[in-house]
Amino acid sequence: MPPVTARALGASLLLTSCTVGPDFAAPELKLPGRWKQSSATKATMPVPDTWWTLFRDSELNSLVNRALAGNQELAGALARVQSARALSQIERAAWFPQLGILNTATFERLSAKSVGANLPSGASLPELERDRYRLFLDLNYELDLWGRVRRGVEGARAREQAQRDLVDAQRLIVAAEVARHHFLTASLEAQSRILKETVDLRQEALTLQNSRFQGGLANEMDVARARTELELTRADLVAIERQRGSLEHALAVLCGEPPADFQKQRSARLPAPPRVPAGLPSTVLQRRPDLRAAEQNLRAANAAIGVATADFFPSFRLVGTAGLESVGSEDFLQGRAKTANLGPQVTLPIFQGGRLLGGLRGTRARHEEAIATYKQTVLTVLREVEDALLDARTFERQRAAVASAVASAQETAKLARLRYDRGLSNYFEVVDAERVVLAARLSQAQLDGQRLVAAVQMLRALGGGW
Repeated sequence: MPPVTARALGASLLLTSCTVGPDFAAPELKLPGRWKQSSATKATMPVPDTWWTLFRDSELNSLVNRALAGNQELAGALARVQSARALSQIERAAWFPQLGILNTATFERLSAKSVGANLPSGASLPELERDRYRLFLDLNYELDLWGRVRRGVEGARAREQAQRDLVDAQRLIVAAEVARHHFLTASLEAQSRILKETVDLRQEALTLQNSRFQGGLANEMDVARARTELELTRADLVAIERQRGSLEHALAVLCGEPPADFQKQRSARLPAPPRVPAGLPSTVLQRRPDLRAAEQNLRAANAAIGVATADFFPSFRLVGTAGLESVGSEDFLQGRAKTANLGPQVTLPIFQGGRLLGGLRGTRARHEEAIATYKQTVLTVLREVEDALLDARTFERQRAAVASAVASAQETAKLARLRYDRGLSNYFEVVDAERVVLAARLSQAQLDGQRLVAAVQMLRALGGGW
């Protein structure tokens, strides 16, 4: 390359090198200063990475560890990180010169008709058949004057980070789903124990009514009512066991194990839910991995605008070849077979039929879509925290009311039994009172599980420990 041309090219690069397209800026959000369902404004206490240990449940700890090691959706998310990392590496490769080796050995036969047409009359034809050997080192390097490569790498890195954040989000989902299924199962087991106790009591009541009927102290209707209540309780017990079995199967899949090989221990009791302050809305948004992933996707969409904008400008490449070329193999490795060329290549789009404009409009539309997705994710996060706060507060109050109702119902059932034994009422009052006791106790067991599930949802809404 002549020195004047090289200097002119270098000056051109210095004058025109820039990065087109908008720089990334996160959308401005109007966040509330406090939660609607909580008056607390203190920052959230640090949540441990293994947040499920706050429940002090050894079986839950074991199940979550099994799920994090074997869950297949989590394995798929990890694979997507590897894929995104590979694509990011491909984009970064455009920063470096592309070198390759071209080695060919070809047989050529020229057309006597075409060659002879260019020779004077009477001249002899040259040799028409020959072997041609080539060994070239190819160079192709794009000079990133407009930042097309930089924007492409920026977008690829953002997509890679988004996949990393989605792995954290998937870990959070898996751990929360395991905890939710575990506590729902434990709640069903508590209901099952209540129903088994009730079956035993109603079996005794049926035996007693049969004895009273044989002695002429009860009628057939009392016996039929006792038998009906017994069978209805047995039916409820079967329904509870079916629900528990379905939850156990779901836990097996969460742990990445076949349901036939999975066995969950029956919980002896339900733990007390931990108290986790929600903190401020602004701190929650920093902790949620799915929101961080949405922000990275927005960053990638923003970078794509820069790539599409750079396509409107001239592209500068440094291209060249160097190597050996000869006709025939005798002189292939001699100095006379050396060949080389090196120089700039400029490509300027003039007419593309609207392709470039359509590409730019498409990237801008996808950027607007990414903004809407990001804002929607923020709103979803805020709603999930508000829902979790509402559930925690109302389930606690509801549970206290039900506990009081259980005590009152048990007292009512005791009085109904005394009245029946003294002949002051019929057996229907006893059945009705015991039915209320059973419903209240089952409701209490359900609320114990729902309070724990609400605590899990709170920790998940706050972003867990990631």
